[in-house]
Amino acid sequence: MAQCDEQMTGSSFSRSRLAASLPLAAIVLAVLAGIVPVALIGIDEGIITGHIIDAYVLRILWFTLLQAGLSTILSVALAIPVALALARVDFIGRRLLLRLFALPLALPAIVVILGIVTVYGRTGWLSSLIGSPLNVYGLAGILLAHVFFNLPLATRLLLQQLDGIPPESWRLAAQLDFTERARFRLIEWPQMRGSLPGIASLVFLLCAASFAVVLTLGGGPSATTLEVGIYQALRFDYDPARATVLSLLQLALCALLVLLAGQYANAVQSWPSLRRKPDRHDAQSPLRSLILSVIIAAAALFVGVPIAAIVIAGALATFTWSGLLHATLTSLAIALPAAALSLALAWPLAQASARAASPSWRSLLNLSALLTLIVPPAVLATGWFILASRSGLALSAAPFLVIAMNALMALPFALGTLSTSVQQAMAQHDRLCASLGIGGLRRLILIDLPVLRRPLGLAAAMAFMLSLGDLTAITLFGSQSLVTLPALIYAQMGSYRIDAAAGSALALALFSMVIITLLDKWAAKA
Repeated sequence: MAQCDEQMTGSSFSRSRLAASLPLAAIVLAVLAGIVPVALIGIDEGIITGHIIDAYVLRILWFTLLQAGLSTILSVALAIPVALALARVDFIGRRLLLRLFALPLALPAIVVILGIVTVYGRTGWLSSLIGSPLNVYGLAGILLAHVFFNLPLATRLLLQQLDGIPPESWRLAAQLDFTERARFRLIEWPQMRGSLPGIASLVFLLCAASFAVVLTLGGGPSATTLEVGIYQALRFDYDPARATVLSLLQLALCALLVLLAGQYANAVQSWPSLRRKPDRHDAQSPLRSLILSVIIAAAALFVGVPIAAIVIAGALATFTWSGLLHATLTSLAIALPAAALSLALAWPLAQASARAASPSWRSLLNLSALLTLIVPPAVLATGWFILASRSGLALSAAPFLVIAMNALMALPFALGTLSTSVQQAMAQHDRLCASLGIGGLRRLILIDLPVLRRPLGLAAAMAFMLSLGDLTAITLFGSQSLVTLPALIYAQMGSYRIDAAAGSALALALFSMVIITLLDKWAAKA
């Protein structure tokens, strides 16, 4: 019997390894197609001798590190009191607030940026309220947008750590009559402290690789990051050598940050903790309760007001229906195949990883997905742009390049969502399916799909959302005939048609939420 089980396990592993070889090869080839042209041009143009790394490049590198560092400090520092307040106070809207904190990551970046401009811009709500115009562009605007995106993320990750404190710790603290300072010093802070470096590294990675925020709110050459510098070098200057230098610097920076933040990378796609607040057995003084309530209310307003601005401004906007319809159909035509391709790549990789008998093989599979984080989209786009331009296919191949890039960008999150569930399902059903002779498409329909419906739905939703809201690939490969909703919104904002951009942003936000709701309902049937 043991020998039979071993044979079945070996056979399943061989089939999974064979099935994973094709997506693994496709990922490696796609990454090499992005890196090799960049590296070759860099060598040809004299990067080794240092002639191209001039003051402009160093200034862009410095601003990339500066804005990412300041954004990380602000996001994590503000998230600590917010997470502590949410952990200490139980109120009726706690679940709703945690769902609100998930929206900045669920909504396309360009939609949220428009909400920030509507609230904090020169003609925004806050400027009208105080009677003085505010400047939301430049470093201040970038920091504001990054904190808006990453404060909820860091809060959720810290809150997960606080919710993991054993109930026995709180009972013991109550029995020993700990003061609030003692509870923080002996219970809460040790629980959070170990996760802070990883959370900070993850936030820094997201800010360093930020594209839409800096492109929209940068305000000129003085506020340009590596990602945006690559786009400007290719799109406006057509300077492949300059783009190559910036790409190699971005590659080195992201590779280092992924190694530091890799253990927290999967946390981006996790839903917020909706568990009931643990019974802490402690009482808050009226003053302390007021302070905690103010912190929670301030965080809710900071996140909620720009989202409300999108809804209000979009509802009052005048729609350009023809352009909006064309951009919506283009977005759908790109996001659907990109999500399908991402799942098609992630599924065999997840199965092979679950059945891997060798740790080195499992590590190779996981690394293949992380390659798209190590090699940022701007670097891939640079190499692909160079190859497509030299072969004369820049226009005809543009839609397929955008789809492929969006699929690769979503792959780490799709694989991270599927891996654990697939591993559990394989362990439960492999032997039974092998003994009954159920395999291939029949097993997928009868066994795997019903069992893995929810993680598949979540992975599909994430891949679709990332593709729908992408601004990196479409700005490089887009044209007048290839315009997605994010590209349309960016163009409308650039021409100061804020009213039209608000209408397009609301349409994109509603479209995104409808797709998420449908996929969630499908997944809930499991």
